[in-house]
Amino acid sequence: MGYLKENVKPNYDKFPRVEVPGRADQCLRGWLNIMEKLGTLAGSAQTTVVFECYQGVHDDEVLQAIREAWPEAAVFLSADAMKTEAELFSILKDDITDDRVFGYLTRHTMEVYFDQQKTDDLRRRISDSKAPVRVVYGVGASYVCRQADQVVYLDMARWEIQMRFRRNEVSNVGFNNAQASASAQYKQGFFVDWRILDRWKKHLFATRRIDWFLDTNVPFDPKLISADTFFAGLEAAACRPFRVVPYFDAGVWGGQWMKEVCGLDPDALNYAWCFDCVPEENSLYLGFADTHFETPSINLVFTHPVALLGDNVYGRFGDEFPIRFDFLDTMQGGNLSLQVHPLIEYIQEKFGMHYTQEESYYILDAADDAHVYLGVKAGTDPDEMVGALRRAQQTGTFDAEKYVGCYPVKPHDHVLIPPGTIHCSGRNSMVLEVSATPYIFTFKLWDWGRVDLDGRPRPINIEHGKHVIQWNRTEEWVRREGINDIHAVAAGDGWREEHTGLHKREFIETRRHWFTKPVLHHTDGGLNVLNLVQGREAIVESPTGAFEPFVVHYAETFIVPAAVGDYTIRPYGESVGQECATLKAFVRKG
Repeated sequence: MGYLKENVKPNYDKFPRVEVPGRADQCLRGWLNIMEKLGTLAGSAQTTVVFECYQGVHDDEVLQAIREAWPEAAVFLSADAMKTEAELFSILKDDITDDRVFGYLTRHTMEVYFDQQKTDDLRRRISDSKAPVRVVYGVGASYVCRQADQVVYLDMARWEIQMRFRRNEVSNVGFNNAQASASAQYKQGFFVDWRILDRWKKHLFATRRIDWFLDTNVPFDPKLISADTFFAGLEAAACRPFRVVPYFDAGVWGGQWMKEVCGLDPDALNYAWCFDCVPEENSLYLGFADTHFETPSINLVFTHPVALLGDNVYGRFGDEFPIRFDFLDTMQGGNLSLQVHPLIEYIQEKFGMHYTQEESYYILDAADDAHVYLGVKAGTDPDEMVGALRRAQQTGTFDAEKYVGCYPVKPHDHVLIPPGTIHCSGRNSMVLEVSATPYIFTFKLWDWGRVDLDGRPRPINIEHGKHVIQWNRTEEWVRREGINDIHAVAAGDGWREEHTGLHKREFIETRRHWFTKPVLHHTDGGLNVLNLVQGREAIVESPTGAFEPFVVHYAETFIVPAAVGDYTIRPYGESVGQECATLKAFVRKG
């Protein structure tokens, strides 16, 4: 493949972590050690222990460990107090919808899952139990049992939940649908379960009702830390540069670049995506000696929104992380689908989101024939094009270049894609996608006649897409506003800064710094997200020593919280004496 120089090994860190200061020995590993620790806290008096679960936990594994450790315990399941599946579906169906991809962000809370009479009966049985240990287990266990001696929270990484969906191992909350398609389960999770469970989690965080956090993301390798240690780890992350844990996935158009540059499985079919900074989806590793504890990185946003995001961003977006960096690899692969993202008013009305997918493609690498599709051809008739797209679903052919502009791209080009702009990355390019976070809202218009890796046709969304396409974004618009809106901003000794985007309609600003010497950056009270787009490695440092120096490698995305303030970046290690470059994104003020 030859994406790295000869005899150069990949240095991309696939397992970044945040060390928890002074607590290297504070993580227990293995069911025997964990249950012994929890058991010693029970004492001799009757004890109630709540195991509150996020969706996707392997219940059988955890319940077996509880029953083996505490054979005398009375175990009560929160699921026994839930409404029937038919009752739940009747309530949630308008949020789940019958669309293959899209639902509506639910406004329901934990109460929706539970039948009042069943809940009252279960609470009475718990109260009446004479067992020395009363265990209340499952999603909403801490809702059912409000008075507990110990509360253990079992969180789940979003990516691991998706893998369990694909393996038909877990169901949606209150449903027995483990055999349903992973895409249907994901949709119900995204629009319903995870919204409800995150609201309950934030309530538990705010009231400090949790005593222990239990990581069961790796089957039969559980890890336990105290709530005090957990929150200390998040606090450490909120005031220093850090990376979330990337994950990689194959796709029908996937390429070969990430295999080599990121050091992935060379025998894999391909890698299409890397989610390198999507805190709602990625995990955060908290480091303890030779062990790491996995937690959803969105927990950092929930607990330290001002320190992480800054007042301006928090005031605008609440406890959401609005900037996304991810990779799209089509090197030796195929075109992405021809697609468009919804306008702000459309996503608000149809799906309940308060901001939309504002996007750009930064070209990390490209072959000589790399290209992007962007905007429509001048004179395109909307009805004619929509009709051709509809017919293509039966005929399997669509003349994309008759209707859509096609432009060559090269490394370090920046393609700007405001909502409503038809676009598609062509084959033989490596894209760093810099965008707003509501990534699921992509309306596919044409997928080049392909089926997905599972053999099923990929969902096409022409009926949504036709309502948001901006037909005035033609070749003239693309040349003026769509590709390489780059201009100089500032320069100094050994560095220069450029504006590269995003489009003026979008809320994200991007700045590229080329440097051979240290560059001083300022968070200016807001969140910064960066990627090292040129150079083998660089080091991020605090001018005042406020955080430990942080080394980043080529193509790694890293987050600098608003609370950091000033920081410097300079070439490091193999890159000393060479020109490096970072791409930095932040939310525009005003």
